[in-house]
Amino acid sequence: MGIWQQDIDLARVNGWSANTLMEALDIRITAAGDDWLRGTMPVDQRTHQPYGLLHGGASVALAETLGSTAAMLTLDPAQFHVVGLEINANHVRGVREGIVTGTAKALHLGRSTQLWEIRIEDERQRLVCVSRLTMAVVPVDVVAPR
Repeated sequence: MGIWQQDIDLARVNGWSANTLMEALDIRITAAGDDWLRGTMPVDQRTHQPYGLLHGGASVALAETLGSTAAMLTLDPAQFHVVGLEINANHVRGVREGIVTGTAKALHLGRSTQLWEIRIEDERQRLVCVSRLTMAVVPVDVVAPR
């Protein structure tokens, strides 16, 4: 089970994306290991910028989705939620088409904050973007469910 406090049922986790940005961009959680979570996003008209390249904001949306989903899975949902505090991203390679794959790994799992690194690669396993995401861990009664 590694760092996870919840069972990682991919169908259940992907179901959380219904009627959200993640559904619109076709972001999917595809795999998990003892200390990592992986997901994909297509590079197409939904995720392009005007030059026909993967939009940096789309990469950040993938990174935040993976990091925040992973963060949620490390906690007991009856007691805690997580909310994003800060995200940064370095875009190192352009992508015009295909699928990008991101992998989130925890750098710090504290009582009140978590820090995640998300590496996004193209189909040839070349680094496209590296991102760091800081999450706040808050009691469940602080964040109302939708």
